[in-house]
Amino acid sequence: MVLGSNPSGPTNLTCPSGIVGDTDKDDWGLAVILSSTSLTDGVLTLRPLARDDRDVMYAAVMESIDEVSRWLPWCHAGYSIAETEGFIESCITAWAQQAHFPLAIFDASSGQYLGGTGVNHIDRQNRQGSIGYWVRTSATRRGIAPRAVRIVARFAFETLQLSRLEIFARLENTPSRRVAEKAGAKFEVIARNRVVQHGHAYDAALYSLIPSDLATPPGTGAA
Repeated sequence: MVLGSNPSGPTNLTCPSGIVGDTDKDDWGLAVILSSTSLTDGVLTLRPLARDDRDVMYAAVMESIDEVSRWLPWCHAGYSIAETEGFIESCITAWAQQAHFPLAIFDASSGQYLGGTGVNHIDRQNRQGSIGYWVRTSATRRGIAPRAVRIVARFAFETLQLSRLEIFARLENTPSRRVAEKAGAKFEVIARNRVVQHGHAYDAALYSLIPSDLATPPGTGAA
């Protein structure tokens, strides 16, 4: 599930800033720079998935199906390693095309795969995007998800030069909502029929982050 608390402070970005915005330019060299992005705060490391991550991601999904499948339909009973392979390939393509920016979460010390996050639903004209996240079951309640949200938000603001990020979660998804709040996101509205999962439309709580929110110390406590 997506549990956590005690997010991070400043993030070290190993990529140039201000490099996204010209959607008419097909710059393969730029795509290569982006795809080598690695973000760390010394506790977590976020980077694009590689094909070599297949087995560790698959293991993390398999241990988390009971907790995550209710909220994320891709994590389902019968999930196969072929689905992991397909997802990783789609992530590689997304980075190459600068369409969206999925990131894997790793423990910075041990290298353990912990889950995923990223920036998606990007509206470049209005400099907006969304953040999603999940953390493997064995790594919950350690502050990973809120910390990862703040790292990826800093990347979105400083590197992608977005000015607004949204996080949305079904009303009853208390763990995910708590993550958003502890990461410093501000609750805005209950959006009707905002999320479609398992073939049904659900209302969702909508939160937002803007650059100034990262100047505010994050929340603390177990999530």
